[in-house]
Amino acid sequence: MSQRIGRTGISTAKIWHHVDLAKEQRTLGRLASSIAITLMGKHKPTYDSSLDQGDYVVVTNCAKLNITGNKFQDKTYWRHSTKPGSLKLTSMRKLVEDKGYGEVLRKAVSGMLQKNGFRKERLNRLKCFDGSENPYAENIVAFADQQSSVLKQVALLEKAQAAKK
Repeated sequence: MSQRIGRTGISTAKIWHHVDLAKEQRTLGRLASSIAITLMGKHKPTYDSSLDQGDYVVVTNCAKLNITGNKFQDKTYWRHSTKPGSLKLTSMRKLVEDKGYGEVLRKAVSGMLQKNGFRKERLNRLKCFDGSENPYAENIVAFADQQSSVLKQVALLEKAQAAKK
């Protein structure tokens, strides 16, 4: 049996997705898990864990991130250099003041990605912006609230490519 069935150029192409947090009602964890799935490529029918087939994700309006409970005051991020006494604790509030809400989302997505060699590449494909403006506007093909129309468009492209052959 051929291993090339279903591995067309369109199915493995990297698509740019857009998530606008001003329109999102999902909390930080649920949003991060869906972004991680897109970055890994698990939403594609040709998913293979040994290949990096994920897409780009552009997140705008990160300042409107939905954080529940007292996490904003209580949650701490830690790092350690493995030397005694080098533990550094940073609260979520301090992280937002220093680096913005995009870094909070990036850390949440990072925790949901597989711990392997693809992790850095996948995180580099996540673009977070606190405002609504971004330099990737012309690249964006897929919008989170328009998933069905994107699937129809991909099907039309696959039919057109099949007709050429």
